[in-house]
Amino acid sequence: MLPASLSVQLVLKIEDSAVRPPEFVNGVQSTYAVIDGGCAPQYVEVALSPLGAYRLLGLPMHRLRDQLVDMNDVLGREVARLGEMVRKQPTWSRRFAVLDRFLLDRLDTGPAVAREVEFAWDRLVATGGTLTIGGLQREIGWSHKHLIRRFTEQVGVTPKLAARMMRFERVLGRMSREPRPDWARLAFETGYADQAHLIRDFGEFAGTSPGRLPGPPRAAG
Repeated sequence: MLPASLSVQLVLKIEDSAVRPPEFVNGVQSTYAVIDGGCAPQYVEVALSPLGAYRLLGLPMHRLRDQLVDMNDVLGREVARLGEMVRKQPTWSRRFAVLDRFLLDRLDTGPAVAREVEFAWDRLVATGGTLTIGGLQREIGWSHKHLIRRFTEQVGVTPKLAARMMRFERVLGRMSREPRPDWARLAFETGYADQAHLIRDFGEFAGTSPGRLPGPPRAAG
């Protein structure tokens, strides 16, 4: 089981597995996911921010929300050739070099991110998801409805949900550095109203309570 995540994952298998395509895209996951079958023994993974994925993939991010899709369906038949080129390389550094060249070339032709959406994303990141959406709307100057529509198109989730997920991911980061945190203090320092609020979000985003969350997740190869 994998927790919710705002990153978009591009995965190319080096060794195949019984489930999932050889090359696939994992969109923003707005809740926890139960993964069928084991991971591929070896794979290359690139984790992108939603805005980076929007530029690279060239399609509305909400279409990929909570979806695992064949990369060929998103980027076309050239992905199959890319997968073969990556798998032929003898070292991991050369595999990533091939993938980097492919991604950088696509970024040059991808759609531009709206300046206001990028500003909204940066402000939420800078505040750890604690900035109110009303405050964000006033800073940008867009209507509430327009902000939600454009942000969801280019990020994949609404600003409010993105803020909640950022707070959750901030807690995960603290947990990796503090194996036995004071939950009430941690909730307060990461922007939650109280410990019960943090626990409710863990139920939605991780499918468990904070104290029972397993170790760092890995991608579903």
